[in-house]
Amino acid sequence: MNGFLSPEEWTAIGLSLKVSSVATLVSLPVGIAMAMLLARGRFFGRTLLDGLVHLPLVMPPVVTGYLLLLAFGRKGPLGAFFEHTFGLVFAFRWTGAALACGVMGFPLMVRAIRLSIESIDRRLEQAASTLGAGRALVFLTVTLPLALPGILAGVVLSFARALGEFGATITFVSNIPGQTQTIPSAIYALIQTPDGDAAALRLTAISIAISLAALVLSEFLARRVARGGVA
Repeated sequence: MNGFLSPEEWTAIGLSLKVSSVATLVSLPVGIAMAMLLARGRFFGRTLLDGLVHLPLVMPPVVTGYLLLLAFGRKGPLGAFFEHTFGLVFAFRWTGAALACGVMGFPLMVRAIRLSIESIDRRLEQAASTLGAGRALVFLTVTLPLALPGILAGVVLSFARALGEFGATITFVSNIPGQTQTIPSAIYALIQTPDGDAAALRLTAISIAISLAALVLSEFLARRVARGGVA
């Protein structure tokens, strides 16, 4: 297998998996909280908040990447804060690629989780409350387990979106081999060079295989949850 792919291709694959995994895992708690807020919250500006959450789906990815560069660049307000406070730099680093991928996949994650929460029978939560369970305990023991299929779907959708993210990422962190060059960026670079078609085709096939494996795993886990196979 090592002879099938070049070291540069292996690096792009490894970086893509790293960036997609970090983006998905870091955004998951925020995604659950936002989905819960949109599903159950009743407050002024809820429609506007829902629109802002889903804005990356309809806005050109290049625009999203440029806004991230303005906000999280080394001279941006948030970028300067994170660098001076935590020593965390986003611009032209793999961390910035993870941030861009997380932002682009966030709406898909929130939507899947929100739909799952909205489908929960509220009487089950009310029954737990009458038995003395507090709101936090009801959420952890009733709401969260019942929403698990939607959470799994949201995780897979976000991961797949992060794996295929290109526009916002290349605008925010450029296309630096070994640093920010993920599979889509590597494919883009390869098709711009002579004799790069074969390598681009290999990376395309691997990207499809990874995405398909993630979808199959999600379906398997969702069916186990539906059957009560996961505690």
